[in-house]
Amino acid sequence: MTPADSVFEFLDQSGLERAPRVARLHELGFTWADLEDEEYWMDAIAVMRGETYKELEEASSMLWSILDKAVRYVHQRHDLYELLGIPPVLWQMLDDTPMPEQGLISRYARFDFAVAGDGTIKLLELNADTPTGYVEASIATPWICGQAGIASRNTAMKDHLAAAWAIEQPDTAACVAYGSHEEDSGTIEALVAHSGLDIRCVDCLDLWIDDGTVMDGENRVIQRMFALYPKEWMAVDDGGEALAYAIESGKLQLFNGPHSILLQSKGLVAVVWGMYELGLLYNEEERQAISSYILPTYNKPVFSGSFVSKSVFGREGGSVRIFDDSGSLEIEDEDGFDSSVLFPTVYQKRAEMARIQTAEGELHLLTGMFVINGKPCGLLGRAGGPITGNTSHFIALGVRGLEDEQG
Repeated sequence: MTPADSVFEFLDQSGLERAPRVARLHELGFTWADLEDEEYWMDAIAVMRGETYKELEEASSMLWSILDKAVRYVHQRHDLYELLGIPPVLWQMLDDTPMPEQGLISRYARFDFAVAGDGTIKLLELNADTPTGYVEASIATPWICGQAGIASRNTAMKDHLAAAWAIEQPDTAACVAYGSHEEDSGTIEALVAHSGLDIRCVDCLDLWIDDGTVMDGENRVIQRMFALYPKEWMAVDDGGEALAYAIESGKLQLFNGPHSILLQSKGLVAVVWGMYELGLLYNEEERQAISSYILPTYNKPVFSGSFVSKSVFGREGGSVRIFDDSGSLEIEDEDGFDSSVLFPTVYQKRAEMARIQTAEGELHLLTGMFVINGKPCGLLGRAGGPITGNTSHFIALGVRGLEDEQG
């Protein structure tokens, strides 16, 4: 496929002076455009056709509902918890905590899609627990697109976040290594700023728990906390069981809520595909969406063609392996932590991502779509190799053809 035929147009802006643009993004809150002399932000824009964006938005809404229904089916079924790789230490917490209303199991999530050059859309995974990329999408992308006169569909992200947190009302936002881990610290600071609430940011490593009561390093009691802390870590961290008990006992409300780990597990996509093949749970409209946008996904490698394997709780490309048509290993991630040593693996048919020609050569384009307070509302672009991991670049995603519609 030639670039002219692709649903993405690549606008190279590397000819512009980079330093003042990086400085301006730093002022806006995106402080990691350059990391240790490496250019994380690619000074370019990938512009998506308007009709592709509209389909992606509609697909996101349908898949959000489909996965929500799957979580409610799985809830309190311990055999399915095990299939999804949910650590047993969390089962009681999941069983006892009230299930949120429909569509709001997670109020802060991000789909990752493979959008091919011909516009074919396939879901790769959903990060419904601790998605990052919020600063890149909500702050950097609108500014970068605005400088180039390209429309951004991300301008409403902060409004949806404020609406979500007005309901959840966290008193604390936490991440590991707050103050030193630039990306996670900047992410929770941006979320707090956009919420408009008086929320304290803390380091997860400074928290301590006494009989279910969670306190920070200054002995301040925390009752409602947003945390960039993957819930599966409770199975391996020293304080994980105590944190689970704090939630079970009602002394701590954690955001995203406990059931977001069910949405987070890549095993849930295998559940959805299994229900589709068995003709269970879903109506005809939902089945059509599953057929169109979800890749065949199983708990065993049953494919005759090229496929991908990944841990149900793999993050940043960690644990991803790509196999060719003969079933031989073609490429694997060597940078991220391989969580398949701790959690089960799923196997998924391989999908094609759009490719863009850059100064660094041909790169694969991963398309993220944030879902905040139940609304698909923000694009996140990542460009890299066939596996999108820690070494990939952030690239702003704009949209052409919907300029008259509010973003």
